[in-house]
Amino acid sequence: MERWFKLKERGTTPGMEVLAGITTFFTMVYIVIVNPGILSQAGMDFHGVFIATVLASIVATLIMGLGANYPIVIAPGMGLNAYFAFTVVAGGGVPWQAALGAVFVAGILFILLSLTSFRYMLLDAIPPSLKHAITAGIGLFITFIGLQNSKIVVSSPSTLLTLGKLTEPMTMLTIVGLAVSLILMSYRVKGYLFIGMLVTAVIAWFMGLLDLPNTLVAWPSGLSATAMQMDVSGVFTHGLYAVIFTFLLITLFDTTGTMLGVAEQAGLIKGGKFPRSRGALLADAVGTTTGAVLGTSPTSAYIESSAGVAIGGRTGLTAVTVSVLLGLTLFFSPLVSVLAAIPAITAPSLIIVGFLMISVVQKIEWNDFEVVFPAFLIIVLMPLTYSIATGIGVGFIAYPVLKAVRGKWRDVHPIFYLFAVLFFIQLVFFSH
Repeated sequence: MERWFKLKERGTTPGMEVLAGITTFFTMVYIVIVNPGILSQAGMDFHGVFIATVLASIVATLIMGLGANYPIVIAPGMGLNAYFAFTVVAGGGVPWQAALGAVFVAGILFILLSLTSFRYMLLDAIPPSLKHAITAGIGLFITFIGLQNSKIVVSSPSTLLTLGKLTEPMTMLTIVGLAVSLILMSYRVKGYLFIGMLVTAVIAWFMGLLDLPNTLVAWPSGLSATAMQMDVSGVFTHGLYAVIFTFLLITLFDTTGTMLGVAEQAGLIKGGKFPRSRGALLADAVGTTTGAVLGTSPTSAYIESSAGVAIGGRTGLTAVTVSVLLGLTLFFSPLVSVLAAIPAITAPSLIIVGFLMISVVQKIEWNDFEVVFPAFLIIVLMPLTYSIATGIGVGFIAYPVLKAVRGKWRDVHPIFYLFAVLFFIQLVFFSH
């Protein structure tokens, strides 16, 4: 174990790593409830997605822990699952099988990029402010979905949207659940999202909104409903090229940014460089591809990994511990399905994760007009058009145009002009 994980070299112990893994697990385990809940709204089988979520997370996290030796967890990403379910499938009328095909193609491309230096060129082509804007826009989009699911925000014939009836039992419970999670968050309680879900579930039971399953534990079943159902040919039939690009782009720089942040927190950045970055990125790429085969949206590195790092996690043993605990959740599908079926239990997590993501707006260069206006378009258009790809596309078109108008066209990376042209063609000729 010492030779594999280099525990002494990184100033940690097996006990500390296991404790860090347990802490990280409780901060991110909400995804096994939220993810199948979101993707089931796209017509996918809940139990199939649940098992796919857990297995894809285990595969990717084990590669991260055993291969790259980092205390970082990988699981289906928030935002990407919403884009998959609400924009591609529900909004675009694309069968979920074809959407899985797009995830698979994006995963294969991600694997190829992870093995080459082209990944750095792709990342360097996008200004940091636009990367932050995409993260913030996704956060706003996720929050909007949480508000809709809980009916805090409802449709209006005159204003399109308006405040819902807050005295409705489910809406009221959402507000209570949100308050509970925020209180736990303010006191920095580890796993506040998951604990908030459990507290809300107990309140829902007392209110008569939740019926406990006949059994809390069951043998995992249902994976056949989603596994190997991806339709790669449907990707080309439905022209999902922008969808592939969106999956790939978000997964690539979101994962890279998260990994750098967690690794820096753990003191694992050496000389300003990220050691074993190829193995770390490959873990996510394999996770995304595996997820597509099993039946879930793209994976991403989880910033919740920082919770384990904060209490001493420094090696891949932390990630391995999380993988073991995730494996145990496979046997609690009856309980998970009941919790996911109550919007008030999952909506607070969507709202809070959205808040955490939008906080990166402070990193945007607000004094640079050519960058900040495209960033603004990205942020506002994602929720207003109900499409992450549309927000990215409009922002990526506006950026080089504004730079060119100001005579700064040389400041734009050549590959970014290709992005702009591709998005222009997609939005003008293939949108809707």
